[in-house]
Amino acid sequence: MMITIDTWLYGELAQYGGAEAGPGFANLKVQLPEGATIQSLLNKMKMPTEERGITFVNGNLSAMPGKQPDLDLVLKNQDRVAFFHLRAMWPYQYRHGAAVLDELKKEINKDKDGGLHHSYEK
Repeated sequence: MMITIDTWLYGELAQYGGAEAGPGFANLKVQLPEGATIQSLLNKMKMPTEERGITFVNGNLSAMPGKQPDLDLVLKNQDRVAFFHLRAMWPYQYRHGAAVLDELKKEINKDKDGGLHHSYEK
């Protein structure tokens, strides 16, 4: 059985949207087999995971620069995934905070600074 993922690519990542790419974003309805993961979605679009910065799954923060614990996250039919390029700013609608997936919370809590810093290393 196939599932459909509502996929948004922002900034320079829009180039992976093919014919759906606009000047600053692309919106794709990506078909994947049931049980597919974020990594499966990236593979389908031929998008290297290292190019993405902030990622949201159904409005929940799932990855950020240097922290990508969501690669094995199993997607469900009609999930909405938004990928922002490394140079993209924090999305306006999340200016007061964002819900965070448990996988990312655990990864952030491993850092001695709790994820509070101003720059990221590749």
